[in-house]
Amino acid sequence: MMRTMPLQPLPRRSLKLGSSDILARVLLIAVAGGLALFLLAPLAMILLRAVLDNDGHFVGLLHFRDYFSTPGLQRSILNSCGVAFAVVFIAVPMAFFFAYAINRSCMRFKNGFRFIALLPLLAPSLLSAIAFIQWFGNQGVLKPLLGNASIYGAPGIILAEVYNTFPHALMIITTALSLADARLYEAADSMGTGMLRRFFTITLPSCKYGLISAATVVFTYVISDFGAPKVIGGNFSVLSVDVFKQVVGQQNFGRGAVVGMLLLLPSILSFAIDMLVRRKLQAQLSARSVPYQPKPQRSFDRWMMAYCVLVSILLLSVVGMAVISSFIKLWPYNLELTLRHYQYALFDGDFSAAYTNSLKLAFLTAFFGTIAAFIGAYLVEKSRGLGTLRPLVHLMAMLSMAVPGLVLGLGYIMFFNHPDNPLRFLYASMSILVFSTIIHYYTSSHLTAVSALKVLDNEFEAVAASLKIPLHKTFLRVTVPVCLPALLDIARYYFVVSMASLSCVVFLYSSDTILSSVAIMNLDEAGDIGPAAALASLTVATSALVCLLYGWFTKALINKTQVWRTCTTH
Repeated sequence: MMRTMPLQPLPRRSLKLGSSDILARVLLIAVAGGLALFLLAPLAMILLRAVLDNDGHFVGLLHFRDYFSTPGLQRSILNSCGVAFAVVFIAVPMAFFFAYAINRSCMRFKNGFRFIALLPLLAPSLLSAIAFIQWFGNQGVLKPLLGNASIYGAPGIILAEVYNTFPHALMIITTALSLADARLYEAADSMGTGMLRRFFTITLPSCKYGLISAATVVFTYVISDFGAPKVIGGNFSVLSVDVFKQVVGQQNFGRGAVVGMLLLLPSILSFAIDMLVRRKLQAQLSARSVPYQPKPQRSFDRWMMAYCVLVSILLLSVVGMAVISSFIKLWPYNLELTLRHYQYALFDGDFSAAYTNSLKLAFLTAFFGTIAAFIGAYLVEKSRGLGTLRPLVHLMAMLSMAVPGLVLGLGYIMFFNHPDNPLRFLYASMSILVFSTIIHYYTSSHLTAVSALKVLDNEFEAVAASLKIPLHKTFLRVTVPVCLPALLDIARYYFVVSMASLSCVVFLYSSDTILSSVAIMNLDEAGDIGPAAALASLTVATSALVCLLYGWFTKALINKTQVWRTCTTH
């Protein structure tokens, strides 16, 4: 009886049902291979070059000993950490009270303040340094206020980095403040608790994880940023500039690898703290809570609005000075208005192709980066089985956040420019710029896609499998339309960061693929402040225009294709 049972149909059915799983496994292996090739392999090459000399001979810890025996290089570690801590203690409180004003007051013009606060995201990190030089430099407008003090060095780096990191801290803290439970405040009001005590006993404890997360992000950004210290740092040495000098100036890849590893250590530590904080925050989100709605308080709202106006003026003065400098004929000797800086930067100078290359990089990164991040997140969230492959891809996706741009670019030099690497043809091409930018900003895009996919019930895939609908049809007909707003958000993010990125591409460009951020750095080094400000202003204007078009297009698209989100059942 057992031998005469019909066993033939079962394998056919399992084969048909398994075809989607095979496709998912192949795609997930491809995503894992891409992350391993463009993230893990360059990092491994840095570790390897740290113990090899330029001829490839093993030298052990010689490079480490040489580095730590050089007093000037030792000072760079202390300088980098000191500047990073100073920026954290300034930028995080500034961002907290700005976010507090937006979330906990009933002041007017909140959307306008939000837009102004996020402007630094659209600008290359060099723009703030150029602007502060124009304000407080040797020929600056407000130089008399400094007396004998100088803006060059630690003061200038701190000011520039506070400007650059303010929106990053603001977004994180805003999210933390928006998660408040109104019931706690109602209980405090019923017991007659004063505003100050309520702030210290309810508000601060409820958003402490957000504050810690913001501090780690700011610290990591400052440690790894290259643009601002390069422009306004003067003789004040920091690790990021040391990497550039060792690799580009002295061609000392062994010592450059050592500095790269030193840059990687605080980033990994901050990343680990941030991951721990995020877990705590997720546990806090699982509780049922009532959203907090602020009540009008005339005096409080006026003070909050006054603070936001002050911060907005400071932020606009930085962008404004860069824009004004781009129209001034010769600062500060000839203040006539002119367009010759834009003409030189875009047409007459050697950097005329830089803006076009940045646009090309931004569009390619936005297109291919969005596809890669969304498909990777979909396979991690919605595919079945696949053993440890899914958590491995997720781990690699999160790891890119911990790798500074300079370290990633350094790894690309050592890995893709190696004579024995069959992919050497990618080096100094537009392709490697696209790959490096996608990987450098992959984590944020991956998390955005995962958040959107978590809204979708897993029953969609289960029902599709039971109806024998191929995986790709479910993906294209259900998942993509539902997650379209998130896809557009990822594309906008990739475009904006690609236009302003410098750290991860400064080692990888060629004369044919020079970018506007690199051109700004080179123009500043040559003393051409006007053309540098013009190119920086053009970068900000382009990103702002794309964001405005994104907002208009997204609103129109949601009104047309996402009507189901507003439908209610009766």
